[in-house]
Amino acid sequence: MEYFDIVDEMGNPTGKTIERREAHRNNILHRTAHVWIVRHCGDSIQILLQKRCMEKDSFPGCYDISSAGHIPAGVDYIPSALRELKEELSLTIEPSQLIDCGLHRHHADEIFHGERFLDNQISKVFLLWLDIDAEDITVQKEEIDSVMWLDYNQCKQDVIDGKIPNCIDVAELEMLEPHFV
Repeated sequence: MEYFDIVDEMGNPTGKTIERREAHRNNILHRTAHVWIVRHCGDSIQILLQKRCMEKDSFPGCYDISSAGHIPAGVDYIPSALRELKEELSLTIEPSQLIDCGLHRHHADEIFHGERFLDNQISKVFLLWLDIDAEDITVQKEEIDSVMWLDYNQCKQDVIDGKIPNCIDVAELEMLEPHFV
């Protein structure tokens, strides 16, 4: 079983924990780490998106953050971000490569596989500059179908217009922009 720290509105652990499934059934506030991988391509910036596999318990088949995951009880944001990069994309990086873009509050109330899914999370959002070909990334097949690079502005507009199946929050994308200099 996977346990999360129950957190306050600032993302600070309260000292209580909850099992993953219960957190999502009962709308309990918990933490995640989100890493957006970007690179320069000519005069534009590209962003790496992952396509979630159809067996995922939430947002199956949707395009999502480059790498993201729940934070296990007793663990902090950066170690979780590094672990998810390694597990999902087989990428090993130094903590100093992560650019802290701040905290983002997210809530979802959806139905997946016939079951209600409540996601009440505070995410630490990181930016990672990494120029790597999508073909050179080994994805965790249990979690991810594929990855692809997309022009950042096109990605943002596609999310706004609903042109691609996704579970991306535009406000979180916008948190990256000040770091594009």
